[in-house]
Amino acid sequence: MTTAAKSLRQSMARLHTWTGLVFGWVLYAMFLTGAVSYFREEISQWMRPEVPALAQLPDPAASAAQAIASLQGLAPGASQWVIDLADERRNIVAASWRAGGGTSDGRAMLDPLSGKSLHARETTGGEFFYYFHFSLHYLPRVAARWLVGLATMFMLVAVVSGVITHKKIFTNFFTFRSGKGARSWLDAHNMLSVWVLPFHLLITYTGLITLMTLYMPWGLDSASDAAQTRQSLRAEMTALMPPGTPRGTAAPLPDVGAMVREAERRWGLGSVARLIVDHPGDAASRVKVVRSEASRVSVSPRYLAFEAPQGALRQVKDHSGPAAETRGVLYGLHMARFAGTAVRWLYFMASLAGAAMVATGLVLWTVKRRAKRADPERVPVGRRLVERLNVAAIAGLPVAMSAFLWGNRLLPAGLADRRGWEIHLFFAVWTLMLFHAGARPVRRAWTEQFGAAAVLCAALPLWNLCAGGRHLFASIREADWVFAGIELALLATAALLAAMAMKTARRAGT
Repeated sequence: MTTAAKSLRQSMARLHTWTGLVFGWVLYAMFLTGAVSYFREEISQWMRPEVPALAQLPDPAASAAQAIASLQGLAPGASQWVIDLADERRNIVAASWRAGGGTSDGRAMLDPLSGKSLHARETTGGEFFYYFHFSLHYLPRVAARWLVGLATMFMLVAVVSGVITHKKIFTNFFTFRSGKGARSWLDAHNMLSVWVLPFHLLITYTGLITLMTLYMPWGLDSASDAAQTRQSLRAEMTALMPPGTPRGTAAPLPDVGAMVREAERRWGLGSVARLIVDHPGDAASRVKVVRSEASRVSVSPRYLAFEAPQGALRQVKDHSGPAAETRGVLYGLHMARFAGTAVRWLYFMASLAGAAMVATGLVLWTVKRRAKRADPERVPVGRRLVERLNVAAIAGLPVAMSAFLWGNRLLPAGLADRRGWEIHLFFAVWTLMLFHAGARPVRRAWTEQFGAAAVLCAALPLWNLCAGGRHLFASIREADWVFAGIELALLATAALLAAMAMKTARRAGT
C-alpha cells in the first residue's frame, strides 16, 4: 500500500469514527422509528381496537359521498375538507378540515360504510413514529429538520468513508468472530454495514431529497419571482394547496360520487385515495380527486379537479416535469408507499439493520477505548458519558416506544388531549431511562433496560387478552391479520430483546 493510500484510509477512518459518534444517537432513533413507520397504518389500526377490521372494502364513490354528507354537518363553514378514504391498510375514513366561517381546524374518524363519526379512543397511532423520524417532535420544526438533515448528511459521509476504510469489504460480508470483544463488535458492525449497503446509500440520499428545498433554497430564492416559483414548485409536489378566495355566493356541491367513478374509469378500480374540497358550499368550490400512490413509485401528485356548481372537469394532472418527477421517484423510494407487504418487510428489516449498524458502531467506540486503558475500570468522564448515553439511546428507546403503546391502552378514554399524553409518556419514560443509565453500573443498565423493554412488549398481548375485546387468538380466528400481525410482532420483538438482555447479563456476571 502506498503512503498516500494509507494516509487516505486513516483519514477516512477518523472521519467515519467521529461523524458516527457525533450523530449516532440521532441516527439510531431515526432508523428505528423509521423502520416502524413502514407499518404506521397497521399500528394505527392496532391502537384503535374499538374499530373493527373491514371484511371488505366499501365502494369508494359511495364512501366519499357519505363522508361529504357527514362533513356538511361537522364542519359546514370550513375553508377546506380533506378526506382520506379507507383502503387495504386503513379501516377508517380520515377526515380533516381547515378553519373558515367560524369553524376551527379539526379532524374526525368516519365509518367507511355509513359515513358516521366513529367513537374510538383518541390516539396519535403510528403517525407519531413517522413524524418523530424526521421532526423529533418537541424541537422547533425548522431546527429539527436541519438537525435531521445534518445527521443524514453525515450518515452519507460515514457510509462512503466506511467503504473507503474497509479494504476487505467483501470479506467482511462473511466474517463474524464471536466472543472476541472489540473484534466481535467490529465484525458485527461491518456485516450489518455491508449486507444492506445499497439500502443505506438509497435511504440516506433520498432522505436528503425529501427536504431539499429547505437545505438548498438558493435556486428558488434567486428566481425573478421567487414567491410564484415556490407556489409552482409546490403544485408540482403536492395536491394539497391553499384553498384560495371564496366568492361569497352559496352553491351546492356537485355529486362527488360521480367524480370518483370518473377517476376510477381513468385510473382503475380502487385507485382513488383522497378528496380535497376547497370552499365547500361556495360558488368557488373545487374538488380534487387524488390518485393513490400504492400502485406507483413516484409520489408526484396525480388528480382530477372539478369545479362547482355543475361539477365540470377543469384540470387533469397526470404528469410532472422531469425534475419534479425525479424528485417524486426518489421521495417514493424513501417512503415506500408503493410497496406491498413483502417489500415493506424488506424495508423494515433493512432499516433495523441500519439501526443495529449504528448501535454497534457506538458501542465499538467505547469498547475499543476501554480495552486500550491499563485499568479498564477507570474511565474518563467523557467516555463514561458516552457509555451512559449509549445505554439510554439504544436500549432506552425500545422501552419508551413500548411505554407509548401501553399509554394507548391505559390512559383514560376521556382524558383531555389524550393524543398528547401518549407522546408525553414516551418522552417521560425515555428521560427516565437516561437517569437510570446514569445511576446504575453500565453493564447492569444494559441488561435492565433490554429486560424492561422485553417485558413491556410481551405483556401487551397478554393485557389485550385479559382486558377482553380484540386480542391475538380472536384476531386469528376472525382472520384479522393486521391486529394479529402487530401482536405477533410484539412477541417476536420481546423475544429478541430478552435474548439481548440475557446476553448482556452473562457479560455483566449477573
